[in-house]
Amino acid sequence: DDCNRGRGGERVVLDDCNRGGGKWIIRLRKGLASRFWENIVLAMVGEQFMVGEEICGAVVSIRFQEDILSIWNKTSNDITTTSRIRDTLRRVLNLPTNTIMEYKTHNDSLRDNSSFRNTKISL
Repeated sequence: DDCNRGRGGERVVLDDCNRGGGKWIIRLRKGLASRFWENIVLAMVGEQFMVGEEICGAVVSIRFQEDILSIWNKTSNDITTTSRIRDTLRRVLNLPTNTIMEYKTHNDSLRDNSSFRNTKISL
């Protein structure tokens, strides 16, 4: 099951603003997704990311062995903005400093036909 919504309630994958963008990915052990999802949504509504219109939306993917949260942004090659999003996620979710976060461009996802494989790791 996936719950993915962007601004205006539309499905994130259908939003044109995703073409040159990417997503931060956080893999969670089972049982944490609902609390983390709530914190991400509140941070988006409260504009805590401080990146203007850069955030396209968020996705929570409930899997068999893990849950996956992702925040989608417009511009994957803007290192300053993608770093700010990563740092805000760490703060809002109160993640330990050694938590592995992954980033993947939407072009890479289309190229390898996978949303969550072959990501770039960030600590």
